[in-house]
Amino acid sequence: MAFGWKVHGEGRGLAPGEVVKPDERLSWPRMVGFGAQHVIAMFGATFVFPLVMGLDPNVAVMMSGVATILFLLIVQGKVPSYLGTSASFVGAVVAIRAAQGDSATVTGAILVAGLVLALCGVAIHYLGVQVIHKIFPPVVTGAVVMLIGFGLAFVVADVYWPQDHWIALITMIVTFMIIALFKGFLGRIGILLGLVIGFLLSWLADKIFGDITAFNAGTSAVDTHPRVNFDAVASADWFGLPSFHGPEFKVSAIVLVLPAVIALIAENVGHVKAVGEMTGTDVDPYIGRAVIGDGVGTVLTSAVGGSPTTTYAENIGVMAATRVYSTAAYYIAGVIAILFGLIPKFGALVAATPGGVLGGITVILYGMIGLLGAKIWVENRVNFADPVNMLPIGAGIILAIGPVSHTITDDFSLAGIALGTIVVLGGYHLLRALSPSDVVKNSNG
Repeated sequence: MAFGWKVHGEGRGLAPGEVVKPDERLSWPRMVGFGAQHVIAMFGATFVFPLVMGLDPNVAVMMSGVATILFLLIVQGKVPSYLGTSASFVGAVVAIRAAQGDSATVTGAILVAGLVLALCGVAIHYLGVQVIHKIFPPVVTGAVVMLIGFGLAFVVADVYWPQDHWIALITMIVTFMIIALFKGFLGRIGILLGLVIGFLLSWLADKIFGDITAFNAGTSAVDTHPRVNFDAVASADWFGLPSFHGPEFKVSAIVLVLPAVIALIAENVGHVKAVGEMTGTDVDPYIGRAVIGDGVGTVLTSAVGGSPTTTYAENIGVMAATRVYSTAAYYIAGVIAILFGLIPKFGALVAATPGGVLGGITVILYGMIGLLGAKIWVENRVNFADPVNMLPIGAGIILAIGPVSHTITDDFSLAGIALGTIVVLGGYHLLRALSPSDVVKNSNG
């Protein structure tokens, strides 16, 4: 079932304890409102992460809508989800650009990762989700998620924070307060609100204090420049297609992004299980389809210069708050996102976000990603008294945070997140194979 929703009750509202299931809907005007909420919920991260990766936010927003609609068709309308920009690729993209890779190289590498993800989804669909648990047990999955987040610490320290450390600090504190003090909808869009407030504060600082003398990411040097520059916004058209571009494939770049596939599988599995628990339905048979849908969405978006996709936890929060799980709301959200992508001036405004503001936002985002890995460990009671768990995990995380680079040949090396992931995955399975069976049995890994 992809279309043909049944009207829930009279289509006006919900009785206490009721939910609107994926194959149901309320009245269409109400569904448009719910769809708009989903757009707002995904909006902050979906355009922040393209900025961090140096990709066009307009393309990312538009293609997230396309990918979401495609995902819903692949899962046959059984798994309500929005596919927004994935944070899991940020570290690899930073490494690619540090090696002088351009946007075509970045999106080419992401496209291949999307293909691998889709193939993993096919395997899960036919072999069962247990195959993933065997290859990527909680101790490994948690470690990969953690090193993806913490492995980005150097980006904050070296790139964003030095551009305006006071604005970065204020933006961070404001975002802290919004997310922690507002438990409802405002708290769920705290990242977006923090970015907007930081943007306005930067503009006011230019008016009050004048230009800033600090590191300029555009020139890679310390110079005097305005915090906010609206020249590109003024010259951008109101309506038109975003700046699409094709991919370029380089093995060295592809190797860097492949570890993110592990995190995406974990995100998709967790998302489907969460939806099943909230709706009281068995959607486990659709886990493979969900992973396929995310992989195909990533392939499609990166093929035209867009960002990698993933199922968004932000939108699970909206569903939990509204108790409306209708996939009709997600189709509407997808259409709204596509329309947003047709406004180049909006994309130029997003791209004008000052580096100091991104510093305050990314320090939170990267830290939250890292701690999600710890959450996986806690929920699965991973035993770190066992050296099979402790040794490769600890080493892999340090290699990622460094970031440590290991030269393979004159023109190829493994570094940071990619190197850390290989050590975590390979080291864990090596030690597990060599350890006595009773030790492995009690490792909770």
